Amino acid sequence: MRLFVLAGLAFAAAHASAPATADDLPQLFDVTGVASDDVLNIRTGPTAQAPAIGGLAPDARGIEVTARDSRGTWGRINTGEGTGWVFLRYMAARGVHIDNYNLPVGLRCFGTEPFWNLTHADGVLRYEAMGEEPVQFAVDIAQDAMLRDDLRRMIRAEGGAVAYVHPATDCSDGMSDMLFGLAVAFMPGPDARLLTGCCSLAPADGTR
Repeated sequence: MRLFVLAGLAFAAAHASAPATADDLPQLFDVTGVASDDVLNIRTGPTAQAPAIGGLAPDARGIEVTARDSRGTWGRINTGEGTGWVFLRYMAARGVHIDNYNLPVGLRCFGTEPFWNLTHADGVLRYEAMGEEPVQFAVDIAQDAMLRDDLRRMIRAEGGAVAYVHPATDCSDGMSDMLFGLAVAFMPGPDARLLTGCCSLAPADGTR
């Protein structure tokens, strides 16, 4: 197993500094080219004629884009309890950075029935579920498909915990109208039931 772990870490190291292309989603973007006294409109649809439902500050950073329109010129983001669209001409792709454990930096996953969330930091998964004590699992391996910019990960952790993270353009969290670009299937242990939900690269508080 150690060989697999080392191979995964080597792959992560080789790709951690390589920026993802603008076609790879989900990923984080920064607002660019917007005047300091203006905002980038968030619209109900991928067109300049759609009503504006909010705006991003000219220095907004770490905005997660989860999908593009058919022309590739507008990006879908989560805003409030739903989604909106921004013109990608004013968004600079930051890329997806992979940490030393071969997982996307900032990855967090969540679901309902019961409400639960899963986060990763420094090789440790932290699982929290409503009405239960938080549990932590050291990551044994986060295996990828050995394909550049492919965010699929099969994660195995101590205690028999396993998770599979994969792209899913319209993943719903089951409690809002937001849509995410990653889905997850997670079992906290060999005898636990299978939990399904969504994942995000953006922090829970919307700041980065």
